[in-house]
Amino acid sequence: MPVKKIKRTYRKTRYILYKETLVDYKEHFWSFLGSFVGIGILAYIQSIHFKGNDAVYLIGSFGASSVLIYGIIQSPFSQPRNLVGGHLVSALIGVTVHKIVPDIIWIAAPLAVSFAIILMQITKTLHPPGGATALIAIIGSDKIKALGYMYVFSPVLLGVLILLFTALIFNNMTSSRTYPTHSTYHKHYHKIRKRLRRISSK
Repeated sequence: MPVKKIKRTYRKTRYILYKETLVDYKEHFWSFLGSFVGIGILAYIQSIHFKGNDAVYLIGSFGASSVLIYGIIQSPFSQPRNLVGGHLVSALIGVTVHKIVPDIIWIAAPLAVSFAIILMQITKTLHPPGGATALIAIIGSDKIKALGYMYVFSPVLLGVLILLFTALIFNNMTSSRTYPTHSTYHKHYHKIRKRLRRISSK
C-alpha cells in the first residue's frame, strides 16, 4: 500500500474517532431534559394511579423510545409516524396474539414480536421499541394482560403522545435541533423536482 494512501486513511480514521468522541454539552443537555420530563410525567401518572412495583403506565419500551426521540432525533426510527404508529401496531398485535394463544408463551412471544416487525415494515412505521411493546402484552403483569385492547390506548397511546409532545417542545428549543426531521421528505422532493425539470425541458 502506498505511503500517501496510508497517511490519508490514518487522517480519516483520526477525524472519525474525533467526531465520535466529541462531547456536545448542549445536545446532551436537551437530550437529558427532554427524556427526564417525558419519563417523569409518565412516572408521576404511574405513582398516582398504581402503588408498588406493578408498572402499567410506565412500560419498558418507553425507555427505549426515549433514547431515540430525545437522543437520536434525526433517525428515521425517531420520527412521529414511527414512534406513534410503531407502538400502536405492536400493541395491537401483542394483545391479539395473547388472546389467541394465552398460555403458550414459547409460541406467543415470538409470534407477537415477529408479526409486529412485519406489520411495522408494511405500514412503514418501523420503531425498534415496538417489538418490546408487543412482547410486554404477552409477558407483562396480570394488570397489563387484564387490560385487553385497552392496553393499546392506555398506557401505549397515552404514553406515546406524552413522549411525543415533550419531544416536540424540548427538541425545538434551540436552533441546533429540529424535530421532526424532514430529511427523507426533502430528498424525495428534490428528486421529483429534478425529474419535472427534465420533462419540462424536453
